[in-house]
Amino acid sequence: MSKRVAIIAANGSLFDAYKVFNIATAAAASEAEVGIFFTFEGLNLIHKEAHKQLPLPPGKEAMKDMLAQANIPSIPELLQMAKDLGVRLTACQMSMDLMNVKEEDLIDGIEVAGAAAFLDFAYDADVTLTF
Repeated sequence: MSKRVAIIAANGSLFDAYKVFNIATAAAASEAEVGIFFTFEGLNLIHKEAHKQLPLPPGKEAMKDMLAQANIPSIPELLQMAKDLGVRLTACQMSMDLMNVKEEDLIDGIEVAGAAAFLDFAYDADVTLTF
């Protein structure tokens, strides 16, 4: 029986994206069933345009160059890896309505659902994380 990992992505910075997709892809690569629920600012991580230019905390701008020099995949690359590994990507319908985000604003392959649908997945999770 494989493990199940439920991740809630509620924040939208570059650091948050690396945390979310690093854990998700590592878990999926080790054959865990992984689901990410993107809510509020976390929607930026799966937005067609925003996920390519996520903000860094003030004073941390040099990290972008450090990440590139360290040969760490970009967020679009990590997002594609997550999709390729079968990570379930769910956008919060309520957050989308509140923030006026349309389904066509999101990258392809995103499920749109309410919190109750993600909870059905998370109830059986072995690991639950929030970023």
